[in-house]
Amino acid sequence: MGKGKVGLVMALVLVSFVISTSSSDEEQMSSSSSSSSSSSLFNHVGSSLLFQVHGNVYPTGYYNVTMYIGQPARPYFLDLDTGSDLTWLQCDAPCVRCVEAPHPLYRPSNDLVPCEDPICASLHAPGHHNCEDPAQCDYELEYADGGSSLGVLVKDAFAFNYTNGQRLNPRLALGCGYNQVPGASYHPLDGILGLGKGKSSIVSQLHSQKLIRNVVGHCLSGGGGGFLFFGDDLYDSSRVVWTSMSSDYTKYYSPGVAELFFGGETTGLKNLPVVFDSGSSYTYLNRVTYQTLTSIMKKELSAKSLKEAPEDETLPLCWKGRRPFKNVHDVKKCFKTLALSFTDGKTRTLFELNPEAYLIISNKGNVCLGILNGAEVGLQDLNVIGAISMQDRLVIFDNEKQMIGWMPTNCDQIPKSKAMNT
Repeated sequence: MGKGKVGLVMALVLVSFVISTSSSDEEQMSSSSSSSSSSSLFNHVGSSLLFQVHGNVYPTGYYNVTMYIGQPARPYFLDLDTGSDLTWLQCDAPCVRCVEAPHPLYRPSNDLVPCEDPICASLHAPGHHNCEDPAQCDYELEYADGGSSLGVLVKDAFAFNYTNGQRLNPRLALGCGYNQVPGASYHPLDGILGLGKGKSSIVSQLHSQKLIRNVVGHCLSGGGGGFLFFGDDLYDSSRVVWTSMSSDYTKYYSPGVAELFFGGETTGLKNLPVVFDSGSSYTYLNRVTYQTLTSIMKKELSAKSLKEAPEDETLPLCWKGRRPFKNVHDVKKCFKTLALSFTDGKTRTLFELNPEAYLIISNKGNVCLGILNGAEVGLQDLNVIGAISMQDRLVIFDNEKQMIGWMPTNCDQIPKSKAMNT
């Protein structure tokens, strides 16, 4: 069924289109000056950017942040996505096909990213970076849920506040998406905030301008909301469980391959390639792993007071009790903790999934499994740790040290700072 949103970008295709622009040259020069002064002020990076997160896994189906973009800066709600690189907005270029959104369409600046720009090259597979028009960079992104965005890259001013209270307005590349196809899990947002490892990601661009350290992290609350940050001074590194990023799966944030445990015992399922993806609402396992796990769970639950509820189509697998459940706490005693075990050299680290990290309570009062079959959304052998399994813990992607870390955290308690981007 695959009802959960999947943020992973599965393909990049070159296209061509000419946009009409609206910003003046004076605006562009003013913002470039502002960015330059910000860069010289903060060459020694000692402050982070902090953003309030909104949304939830269920029933909303996504987490989002507000970004202020353009001149004058206008707010846009963007889907939080560590599974893709490029940030894009639905764009009046004019728009060929756009979908419902909370704000008016973004009007692009006249600062086109040329085809030869390294950011443009990073969006295309090696050998497929062709320039139909050298003056602009065209893109097409296709997501695992079937959604897509087609457009052209522009640069525009972003309005940020450092946690120390100082402001910056860097010019960053983003996608002006003038042709969108909604995926199976479409939600009405203004666009996507790409937080992946590639050169086009917002974090990579800010780091290349020496404005932050190349670190991104988030804390997604199981009750909804949370926070997102860029930089490395909002957590105590010594309290974090760290594992290395894989050198075999460099496109995504991956700790490599894992072994799956159920209730502290191995399932015998090993060498599972795993990636972290905040853009995926739910967690996905490959076909064999999913079928094995659900078989084990059904066997375990056969002796419990739960019965399958096929009439509840919230997710592929739901169970009902003697009376409707109000929250996962009501039923967690019936389910065991899952764990993914990663081996980093001689060090073994566990990413544990307690019942709250893989179950939801549907609006019908049933408990549903928030782990889905990745084969049904084209993920092949890839296993995705989605937002549901990252809730109520700080998850950090340190691109400078090539490490991924996590620790239990109260995500409702947003770090105190003099300024926060809301």
